[in-house]
Amino acid sequence: MNTMTRRRFLGLSLATGATFLVGKSDVVFGAGPTTPANMATNPTFALGGDLTVNRLGFGAMRVTGPGIWGWPPDRANALKVLRRAVELGVDLIDTADAYGPDTSELLIAEALHPYPKGLVLATKGGLTRPGPGQWVPNGRAEHVKQAVEGSLKRLRLERIDLYQLHAIDPKVPLEESLGALKQMQNAGKIRHVGLSNVDTDEIRRARKVVPIVSVQNRYNIEDRKSEGVLAYCEKENLGFLPWFPIGGGGGLKPENPLNLAAKAHGVSVVQVALAWLLERSPVMLPIPGTSSLKHLEENVAAAKVKLTPEEWKAIDGIAA
Repeated sequence: MNTMTRRRFLGLSLATGATFLVGKSDVVFGAGPTTPANMATNPTFALGGDLTVNRLGFGAMRVTGPGIWGWPPDRANALKVLRRAVELGVDLIDTADAYGPDTSELLIAEALHPYPKGLVLATKGGLTRPGPGQWVPNGRAEHVKQAVEGSLKRLRLERIDLYQLHAIDPKVPLEESLGALKQMQNAGKIRHVGLSNVDTDEIRRARKVVPIVSVQNRYNIEDRKSEGVLAYCEKENLGFLPWFPIGGGGGLKPENPLNLAAKAHGVSVVQVALAWLLERSPVMLPIPGTSSLKHLEENVAAAKVKLTPEEWKAIDGIAA
């Protein structure tokens, strides 16, 4: 696939929030001999120093209904996608109580419980869904604790490997929300704590309350607003989970570096974009997802793409 396909390189996904998946490979994710020394070469990352996962996971937001609301139109297909992701080697699945709400977590348990050894489940809380298209922060300690309990029940777990504060509630001190997660961690219900949609100052504040092992912010080739956060995560060895990792790309010209690299390798621009992201940082843990088995299979093949130093630099310069 050489041209700007799959809905003009996901141009429509800017409105829908759709993302896509790549599978793991202990061989493919290693940098090739032509890769610059500063590119990421390790195919795995140890969250918190003790949870080693392949750096490409799966985001389970899109297995829900339209608008991230309710059950998917084809429930059986959603279950197949989740199972196939694990078959392909994915060992990090990210979700949230807000996806559905609740339905994403319920589908994960239905599809995969009892969970295979080594599968890391990460979920989030702190955003409520009063209705379709509505995302309202609630960081009150009482709500956060209830959210953790709800996720434990839906996922059929006694302890959540990685629990992330989905968003900071501007009406509630960060210390209160994180203090509640620390209490749940001390009670043995959370293994590690992460953050989402934060800046570096907020990460520093959070780390004074409870150990933080990961940050989940929006990041892709065209949107590098979290570049400073990524640099901080690299310095502190925190996992960085980019959401919306592909971006839009609808305005790119036919001769743009993504298309040129895609043509040279005989792959799609989506696969090239994912290859770039994998090589961007050793702490990068993309969690794209899809509700399509076809796209799942196609994107897994992106793990075989090895960009030359020149291609990588040209693509890197798109947002310059």
